[in-house]
Amino acid sequence: MKAMKALRRRERVVVAVGLVLVLAAGAWMLLLEPALSRQREMAELIPAREATLESRRALVARRERLGGELEALDREIDEASTNFLPGPTAPLAASALQRILKDLASGAAVDVRSERVLTPQDLSGVLEIPMEVMVAGSIRQIVTLLARLERASSTIAVKDVKIRLEAPGQPRELLATLVIAGYLRPGTSAPPASPRRPSGEET
Repeated sequence: MKAMKALRRRERVVVAVGLVLVLAAGAWMLLLEPALSRQREMAELIPAREATLESRRALVARRERLGGELEALDREIDEASTNFLPGPTAPLAASALQRILKDLASGAAVDVRSERVLTPQDLSGVLEIPMEVMVAGSIRQIVTLLARLERASSTIAVKDVKIRLEAPGQPRELLATLVIAGYLRPGTSAPPASPRRPSGEET
């Protein structure tokens, strides 16, 4: 009887230990293992999240730098536009460019044979107003016209120059085909600046 009771106690101990082990294994599988898995996943995500955060910081810094550059560019355009053609439309600007050209050509004593306004070009918010002009005169007169165009108080660019003899046997008379361009900031309507005579120029 004593042996049977001792055996039963041992069995109960074994059963109790087994139950504890089962419960511990269950707790591990249900609670600890998922928590450890989430911790491992979070540890793996940390470098990626740090990289994302760093890229966002760089983007914010770049946005601020680009904003400053854009403001500086706007200021430069505002300063340069004081010498632009009057508007507010491209046809009005082209008419102003024709008047300026005639004044400059008159001062250089060249004969304007033809004028042709070309298609305006949009240069990111600034309109380029090109015009093709044919003038006749001596070498000195044409060079004087080019100098006056370069020094004009209005912003005028000489885009192309082609020079040829007006007629065989007359080397002193030349025909020059110029492509010039003025600039317009849409919406502006300031009066055009009068052409400035280059210093020391002879007409």
